[in-house]
Amino acid sequence: MAGNAFAADPAASPYQSAHRGGTLRLTADASGGTLDPQINYVSTNAQIFAVTNDGLTTYAHVDGPGSAVVVPDLADSLPTPLDGGRTYVFHLHPGVRFSTGQPVRPSDVLATMQRIFKVGSPTAGSFYGGIVGAAHCLKDALHCTLAGGVEADDAAGTVTFHLTQPDGEFFDKLAMPHASVVPADTPGHDLGNVPAAATGPYEITEFDPNHGMVLERNPYFRVWSAVAQPEGYVDRIQYDFGLGDEAQVTAVENGQYDWMFNNKPLDRLAELGDRYASQVHIQNMFAIFYMPMNMNLPPFDNLEARQAVNYAVNRRAMAILFGGSAVADPLCEMVPTGIPGRIDRCFYSSGADPDHSVPAWQKPDLARARALVEASGTKGAKVTLIAPNRAIDVSMGLYLQNTLQQIGYDTSVKFVTDSVAFNYIQNTSNKVQISLTDWYADYPAPSNFLDDLFGCENFHPGSDSSINISGVCDAHLQATMDRAGRISVTDPAAGNALWAQAGRQVMKLSAAAPLIQFKYVDLVSRRLGHYTYTLLTHMLFSQVWVR
Repeated sequence: MAGNAFAADPAASPYQSAHRGGTLRLTADASGGTLDPQINYVSTNAQIFAVTNDGLTTYAHVDGPGSAVVVPDLADSLPTPLDGGRTYVFHLHPGVRFSTGQPVRPSDVLATMQRIFKVGSPTAGSFYGGIVGAAHCLKDALHCTLAGGVEADDAAGTVTFHLTQPDGEFFDKLAMPHASVVPADTPGHDLGNVPAAATGPYEITEFDPNHGMVLERNPYFRVWSAVAQPEGYVDRIQYDFGLGDEAQVTAVENGQYDWMFNNKPLDRLAELGDRYASQVHIQNMFAIFYMPMNMNLPPFDNLEARQAVNYAVNRRAMAILFGGSAVADPLCEMVPTGIPGRIDRCFYSSGADPDHSVPAWQKPDLARARALVEASGTKGAKVTLIAPNRAIDVSMGLYLQNTLQQIGYDTSVKFVTDSVAFNYIQNTSNKVQISLTDWYADYPAPSNFLDDLFGCENFHPGSDSSINISGVCDAHLQATMDRAGRISVTDPAAGNALWAQAGRQVMKLSAAAPLIQFKYVDLVSRRLGHYTYTLLTHMLFSQVWVR
């Protein structure tokens, strides 16, 4: 399993009842969108779902490297794969209830998996398309049954999955919020501003997408696994929306809030390091900034035009704009450091090309970029770069606008509200040519950056849930990724070699320009204690306390 690459004991910390109680105060510039855990694909709400909802599996709710280890959650154990890795039989913990009081049953799991397809979950094809019957569900979601793929036995308390082929990442995929188990009678459409029934220690009791949300204790929650879903400390979580990142920093410094979601503005980092060092935590994570280019719209339907952008971008400048070398590094490929299957080479740099890479990025090659634009016949084309309106993205966007102008494009930049930017750039109806965005790993595997972002099954024209923003569907690349996924089940080393090959193919297509890999700068209030950070969902709200 991808998560098991991290050798760490995921033992939970003993619960300290003396610190129970109080209100945790959070702030962000905007809401994270829909409250539907099977549709939302924004890290803001993924952090919320970590303490409100559960799947059959999860990542250990502990601090540090152990948080990248897959553990059983609603299931009482990780089953041994049967039938050569195609069959899994999960047994549910008895006595678990939803926040409605209903018991969690295997039939709820079956309905949940069907609902993934019915509501058009962004990862329906990429994560769950290997379940028997999924192919039919992808074609006719309304009548999805997953017949022969998922069997629920309420009397025995078991759920059986049948896969079309072995999948070494199946436990990881079941740990994603999109596989959060919800009651069987949950409506088969986007819940929008209505929260799904919770199983975790907290439930969302109030929500206004323009102002904030409130989480309170789930009265039916009882700890069934302290590693998977421990008891929460605070009684209430108040999450307010609307403050810009500069104001958020000031508010946390002044103790008005205990934590802020957004990246810290560059002009505040020195102040934080000097005056508030004890309240700052710099954390590793699997996250990147990149620029997807639409391969189906001019001028980036031309390979030379896409290569020109890759040669022109100043990755070191992007790292500086993010905050400098302490928190960001130039990124030459689409898989970040710390994940197996990386190439560890640079293809678009001064002194390099797609066939003759160098070990690390050196500097941009504007002369080569201009020559490629000229040769492509796209010089002078009108280009609009789309970026979120967060302070760091604005700085990067303006710099990149200047870069694109320097190599010959008539470039403008359009900043979109952060809460809708990611969905906006995914939808082909918006005719986005090039965009600036970030991507956080769902789980620590190369497929999460290669197949998810460039796989044929993740390109859905006209949909807000089309994470293959570039519109790539390359038969040779797809065959390599499919083979890597199959081989990784029995031979991880050979699988990683194939993922590295797929990474090279992605860079040769130049469908996106990787920019930086970055760390997370976390700022908390003086009164916050027991700071707990997980690699995939950041600060764990249930495990911090307030003095």
